[in-house]
Amino acid sequence: MRYQSTGKQGNRTSSMVGRRRGSRATRGSQKPQQQSTGGPRKRLREPALFAKEAGYESEVLHEKLTIAQAKRGTPAIRPVRVYADGIFDLFHSGHARALMQAKNLFPNTHLIVGVCSDDLTHRYKGYTVMTESERYEALIHCRYVDEVVRDAPWTLSPDFLKKHKIDFVAHDDIPYTSAGSEDVYKHIKEAGMFVATQRTDGISTSDLITRIVKDYDLYVRRNLQRGYTARDLNVSFIREKKISLQNQVDRMKETVKTVEEKSKHFVHSVEEKSQDLIHKWEEKSREFISNFLESFGPGGAWHVIQEKSGRMLQALSPYTSPVASPRGSPSSSPTRGRSPSPPSPQSPRSPRSSATYPKGASAHPSTSLSSMSEGDDDEKETALSLKHSVYR
Repeated sequence: MRYQSTGKQGNRTSSMVGRRRGSRATRGSQKPQQQSTGGPRKRLREPALFAKEAGYESEVLHEKLTIAQAKRGTPAIRPVRVYADGIFDLFHSGHARALMQAKNLFPNTHLIVGVCSDDLTHRYKGYTVMTESERYEALIHCRYVDEVVRDAPWTLSPDFLKKHKIDFVAHDDIPYTSAGSEDVYKHIKEAGMFVATQRTDGISTSDLITRIVKDYDLYVRRNLQRGYTARDLNVSFIREKKISLQNQVDRMKETVKTVEEKSKHFVHSVEEKSQDLIHKWEEKSREFISNFLESFGPGGAWHVIQEKSGRMLQALSPYTSPVASPRGSPSSSPTRGRSPSPPSPQSPRSPRSSATYPKGASAHPSTSLSSMSEGDDDEKETALSLKHSVYR
């Protein structure tokens, strides 16, 4: 087993060295669409080559191989030539995966891909989205492809297999019913030249076309927005105007949606700011109430001022009694127990002589002021100022 593994590795190494030497020798002479010489693809940075129309009957050494021999990497003098054909319309990942499997079937594989023409495809399968030249170009730029056969036959004949020196044919194992045959690969399978690959679920050309047909209106509107005309899309005048109106409605919806989102953001920011303001106002109001209670509550500074004012009023009460009323008006403070007698016209009384003082008070305010305590300096000054105003 170890010896066989070493032999395989040696075959791979020799083939790789040969390919590198060939690429260096022919680097300046190869062109992107040059016809193939029958060898493997030289560089991945260049597209694959188109097959010769005359074939390789006299150029490529060919002997019949079995699958077991090909898997062992023999013969070492040439690669195993594997053929895979198809339509490859709307080239997608399912196509690429199938070609990748075909390329990696054997240690040294030269992958030949046959692409059917538009005439054959429209006749046996249906109309294609891509033209045959577009499909050819898609295949030569696939990294797994070494050679592309243009206008490939729908059914593989022995002459075609001999012409292109094909060893094996790669395709999925599902019977392909077409052109009046239950399986177009039946004779290939019977000859022992068929190698099966696996299909990729969930992706196919038919699936892609179904998506486009299903969302037809969406893609028509998309292309009209990108500058295509109704004539280019085979759309009637009325349908074009309807789609245009729908586009305007959608733009208005998007505008309204944008305005709503901005307004929600604005309202949210206002709510946050209002909550901050309310929180600050609550803190300030608590501070204001506490200061108010400290100033005007029981034991506060305002009560102290009121007590001092009361004491001042008590000290000044003897001097703030009303003076004699003017002539012709009754006295505001008549003497208790006596009825007031009208003044005689011969001897008018002066306001100063008619002033009455409370019982027990001195006629001169200075006497009462002297009786106040020495500690009440503020009250004395206030009393003196009131005294002067009375005598004025």
